[in-house]
Amino acid sequence: MAENLVGKDLRGGLVREVDFGGARFERVGFTGAVMRGVEFAGAEIAGDIEGLVINGVEVAPLVEAELDRRDPERVKMRPANADGVREGWAVVERLWAETVQRARQLPEEKLHVRVDGEWSFIQTLRHLVYATDVWLCRVIQGEPEPWDRLSLPFDGATPDPRLPWDLEIEPSLDEVLVLRHDRMGRVRRYVDQLTDDELNSQTTPVDGPSWPPADAYDVKMCLEIMLNEEWQHRLYAERDLQLL
Repeated sequence: MAENLVGKDLRGGLVREVDFGGARFERVGFTGAVMRGVEFAGAEIAGDIEGLVINGVEVAPLVEAELDRRDPERVKMRPANADGVREGWAVVERLWAETVQRARQLPEEKLHVRVDGEWSFIQTLRHLVYATDVWLCRVIQGEPEPWDRLSLPFDGATPDPRLPWDLEIEPSLDEVLVLRHDRMGRVRRYVDQLTDDELNSQTTPVDGPSWPPADAYDVKMCLEIMLNEEWQHRLYAERDLQLL
């Protein structure tokens, strides 16, 4: 009989002669895990892959190279200098404009549908507002609590009464886009003035709720995280729009 393992700490445990056929793993950590004698016929893995060795071959570089080959613009999400950041953000602006236009072809109620338990299209936009609030407004620009009531943290974040976190409300697409465009405009204004020296500098620690913990971070790393968030969540959104 199927059993659900939710919120369990199995670090250091042993899983042997267990059939996971048809099972679903969500937000599961496999760091340092060893699997032997396993079968992955028809399986699908989507997530962060680093240092994964399958049958003696480290696969992460192969996956990255193939994803870059499929979409060369993906490389622009890893900029080397300030001009590269501006170029990468221009790609984000263009691609998201196309995705929003595609979403507008659907009845708005479908934009609140959570496909396969993932965020709805509108919740995805709300999360990207939060990502901008965290990495640009808070970490880089030093605002302790920059979020809007519609900002949506990631599922694994630590709850805090000072953080907005309402999964039940269903704001309209236009209402969320006003907020989204405000944050995207703020990023555009920042990257337009960005210099290579600033890109290679560190931030000043900012106390307060939310991720990441108060510390100094490389500005380049913060911007790469933002670009990656934008890229990946647009892929998820396009996938779900296709299903809808």
